[in-house]
Amino acid sequence: MDSRDLADVIDDLMAKARAASSGRAARTIRGGHENALRETVIALLAGHELSEHDSPHEATLQVLHGRVRLIAADESWEGMAGDHLTVPPQRHSLAALEDSVVLLTVSNRVP
Repeated sequence: MDSRDLADVIDDLMAKARAASSGRAARTIRGGHENALRETVIALLAGHELSEHDSPHEATLQVLHGRVRLIAADESWEGMAGDHLTVPPQRHSLAALEDSVVLLTVSNRVP
């Protein structure tokens, strides 16, 4: 069994994001292309974003810290710590409204 303290991961990634010119940092904590699921913790400083991109497989986003806005086409969703969302299958972007950390879970299997 594999376990980790997400509070430690959050602290570490926030420190790395603050030191990075991109204002972000990420770490895959489980999986990879050989697994059915991949889980990645992403830290984004306020005012920074993951620009519009595709989501080729099913994905969910859980806000662990802060507030974010997910935008897809004409819709947007604002979430804060504790919120969970199914990522829409169309192109989307993610913006940090304040210093934030999210857990992105992606299925590597095509439905």
